[in-house]
Amino acid sequence: MVSARTKCVLVARDRQKMTYSGVLGRGRIRTTKLDEAIGGHLSDSNVLCTDSWRAFSSYANAKGMAHYRFKSDGKQRVKGVYHIQNVNSYHSRLKKWMDRFNGVSTKYLQHYLAWFRLIDSKEYENTASNKKNMLVKSCLFTVTDTNKKLRLSAYSC
Repeated sequence: MVSARTKCVLVARDRQKMTYSGVLGRGRIRTTKLDEAIGGHLSDSNVLCTDSWRAFSSYANAKGMAHYRFKSDGKQRVKGVYHIQNVNSYHSRLKKWMDRFNGVSTKYLQHYLAWFRLIDSKEYENTASNKKNMLVKSCLFTVTDTNKKLRLSAYSC
């Protein structure tokens, strides 16, 4: 059961591991919020592979898209070449990474999602060279400049 106080986070990935992760609001997933978040990136030629939430089926039907649903019981994980293992794997890594923070303020949740997308992307694989490069790039901005921009949400995700 999803509480109306629970934040709804959508994660969408394609086969090239291009990822969208964002806070859609509170409570259950709504088709209007889905359309706002990913509607501009989808067409009727896409195949939507999701878990079993009804909003996904309604959305796919309204958009005229092919849709495969996978229940969370894990009995059927693959239908031909279609699956949701990319998203499940991403969720697992995201949850493990976020555990270190011992809770995240919902006010900053979108920033944490963007931070993890950056870390998880191929560009920043877990190598010493990439870690050093990311550290150097993060020092190019003054702390006050970065703080002001973060507070004003100038960094879009």
